[in-house]
Amino acid sequence: MKKLNSLFAGILVIILLLFIGVGQLERASGMAGADTLTIYNWGDYIDPALIKAFEKETGYKVNYETFDSNEAMFTKIQQGGTAYDITIPSEYMIQKMIKEEMLLPIDHSKLKGLENIDERFLNLDFDPSNQYSIPYFWGTLGIIYNDKFINEEEMQEWDDLWRPELKDNLMLIDGAREVIGLSLNSLGCSLNSKDNRELFEASEKLNSLTTNVKAIVADEIKMYMINEESAAAVSFSGEAAEMLDGNEHLHYVIPSQGSNLWFDNIVIPKTAKNVQGAYDFINFMLKPENAAQNAEYIGYSTPNKKAKVLLPEEISEDEQFYPSDETISRLEVYEDLGQEYLGIYNDLFLEFKMYRK
Repeated sequence: MKKLNSLFAGILVIILLLFIGVGQLERASGMAGADTLTIYNWGDYIDPALIKAFEKETGYKVNYETFDSNEAMFTKIQQGGTAYDITIPSEYMIQKMIKEEMLLPIDHSKLKGLENIDERFLNLDFDPSNQYSIPYFWGTLGIIYNDKFINEEEMQEWDDLWRPELKDNLMLIDGAREVIGLSLNSLGCSLNSKDNRELFEASEKLNSLTTNVKAIVADEIKMYMINEESAAAVSFSGEAAEMLDGNEHLHYVIPSQGSNLWFDNIVIPKTAKNVQGAYDFINFMLKPENAAQNAEYIGYSTPNKKAKVLLPEEISEDEQFYPSDETISRLEVYEDLGQEYLGIYNDLFLEFKMYRK
């Protein structure tokens, strides 16, 4: 009997140890639920001090992971594995995630501070009534140029990227929608075109740009432009803001031929383990003082109208980064192209990359 009791005691100890071990594993991997908030975001897309302040204010432990493209984020969430409580996709990807039923509807009764958001950034086509997403940042795609190498009047439109003086002196953002889109806009076409003739013409024109392209890169553009290793580049407004801070000879232009107006919004994936924590984070970021701090740190434009008032005037009144309604009227938001045309855009972009070699 003593041996039997010892056996039972041993089994209980093993079960207890396994239970503790599983709990530790869950906490380490961001799956612990109520005590942990797991955030999946773009790299360098929140002030780290705000994460620490959120943890202190709420008692949550934040697990923070990053992605470098909407498509990578979509695939990882779709595959499962880590149960992310918060992620921050762009508008066309939110549209796709809604179609794929990957998101939880937002319970607006749990929100505090939605009234702080500028009405222009609510109820947009990709998410009517903000049923699934809450605005985080917005911005544009444009041209950064160095006035030591290029005069202002020579770099105002997409067509200027084809100037022979830019030979081997142009950097492009590594994105199919952005690069194919700028060529479409330069031809007077929509950057959401599904017209095969327009796409062919845009591809042909883009291939003629290869002699000017020095590199197709991502975050490295900031360092290269600040260090004056290239005369011009195509990138996003927030990245441009950081470059302009690092070099007084740099300028940002939104071409009048048209460009991308983008929105990144906070969503809650259906696989979330800590839904209450997700709402706590959204409400924390809706506070004007937190949104303003984040905008000043990151450089992108805040949709929070009360936060904008708190920003230094040299930021809030800069039309390069808070463009006028007239400028915005010429811009387009990316739409979900569907699998077929997304594949075509990616193929054309890959062809352009191969054409350079």
